[in-house]
Formats: sequence, structure tokens, C-alpha cells
Amino acid sequence: MARRFSAAYQSEPFSALATWARRLAVFSLVASIVSIIIIRFGFLEFKPALATFFGALAVALLSILVSLAAFAAIWQNGSRGMGRILVALLLDVAILAYPLYLAFEYRRLPPIYDITTDPIDPPRFEALARLRAGDGANPAAYAGLYSAAQQRAAYPDLEPATVEVPPQKAYDTVLRLINRRKWLVVDARPPAPPRREGKIEAIARTPIMGFREDIAVRILPDGPGARIDMRSSSRYFDHDLGSNAARVAKLIEDINEATDNAKPVPKQPTTPAKGAQAKGATKR
Repeated sequence: MARRFSAAYQSEPFSALATWARRLAVFSLVASIVSIIIIRFGFLEFKPALATFFGALAVALLSILVSLAAFAAIWQNGSRGMGRILVALLLDVAILAYPLYLAFEYRRLPPIYDITTDPIDPPRFEALARLRAGDGANPAAYAGLYSAAQQRAAYPDLEPATVEVPPQKAYDTVLRLINRRKWLVVDARPPAPPRREGKIEAIARTPIMGFREDIAVRILPDGPGARIDMRSSSRYFDHDLGSNAARVAKLIEDINEATDNAKPVPKQPTTPAKGAQAKGATKR
């Protein structure tokens, strides 16, 4: 009986809808990967490549709809194809999971792209200003008090780093941390006399797409130590999905940790042994 049922099932044709659902999912995966590679390595203009990526996401959504239709058809006529539907849905979920998370962040976070620890006098882009000119890039000037108010509401803990090491030591620490992150350093000027301000400008990339986000770090003397301000700004788009705030917070945290470890340990005064104290008292 089981053999006859198995043979009868094997003789059933595959659902055409299930086959198309899998084909659409595979096409969406390939198109997504290709568009990400094009954007990240700059083979073509990023806007057409980004449009291709969104098109791939739309194909993944279409694959889900076709999968549901295929499931209904299989339920009615008993044709084969559940395995193909499962493969299609797994690929679709893998493709859409991270974009759906970003869509949630887009709704949750304020629409700003420029983050700084000093909204009153933010570090300026100088060398990077030339790279942000034209081509639809965001302006090099700070986004203004409206952006500062939204930043304060969304990220109230972003503060400059006040460290207890000299400005030169602070500058060396920041530059080392930037190089460790493999950010592209565009300009680096240590706080050498007569200029007291240290300045570093660099370019970071977002993890998947590789969108450029510009960094400016300023190191100023602050009593015996130094004050470190940072600015991180997306070169394109008017919403950074929280990436700049996360970058600033993490770098400030690493700076504080590195400079705390670099502070000289004060020498503890040595106390003479009890026998030596008694002997000294006898001499007096």
C-alpha cells in the first residue's frame, strides 16, 4: 500500500508555481549579491546599483507571494513541490531579514545623518569637504540646531571624551584606534606648536553596502589633559539608521578605555619596616 502511494506521489507533476517561486528567490539572491558588490567596490554609479538592489528585494517579495499561491495549489491538486517552496521561502527570509530590520530602524530613529559630540562648534570637514562637493552628496557644513535637537533626544549619552593624558598622547591613541578600524585617513595633523589643535579626518564604510561615512576628530588641550570631539556624517542619504551615533559612541568608549590604561600609575610611598622605625627612634 505504501509503495503504491509512493509511486502514485512520484508520478504527480511538480507545481509550476513552486518552481517559479524557487527561480524568483534564486534570482533575487543573485541580484542582491551582485548589486552589493557593485555598490561596495564602485564598479558603477551607486544609484542604479541601489535601484537594482531594491528591485531584488521586490522580487523576493514576489517569490513569497508565488510560494503561498503554490502551497494553495498543491493543497488542492496534490502536486509535488513543497521542497521547492521551502527553499524559496528560506532564501526570501535570508534576503529580506536585514532590510526589514533597517526599515524598523528607519521608523524608530530620527531622520538625521550628521552626529557630533559638540553641536555648538562641531569639528569641521576640510580635506573631506572637497570629496562631498557635488554628485548629490550631503553638504560638508554641519546640519544645524534642528539636527542637534533630534540627536540630543535620540542619543542623550553622546559626550566628548575628556582624558587625563597630554594632547599628543591622546592624538596618538585616536590615530591608532582609527587605523585599527581600517578607516581611510585623509588628513592627520598632530597638536604640534604653535598650533594647539590636533585634527584627524577619515572615511569609514558601512558593513554591508560600504556606503562612505566621513569622520572628523578634534583634540584640544584641557588643563593637564585633553578633550576629544568627534563628528561622523553620512556622505549620502538623509537618514543614517543610527550608524553614525553607534560609531561615535564606540570610538569614544575605546578612547576612554585606552587612555585610562595609558595613564601612569602613581608611585605609592614606601613605609619603613617596624624594626627600622624602632631603630630610628633609638637613634633620636
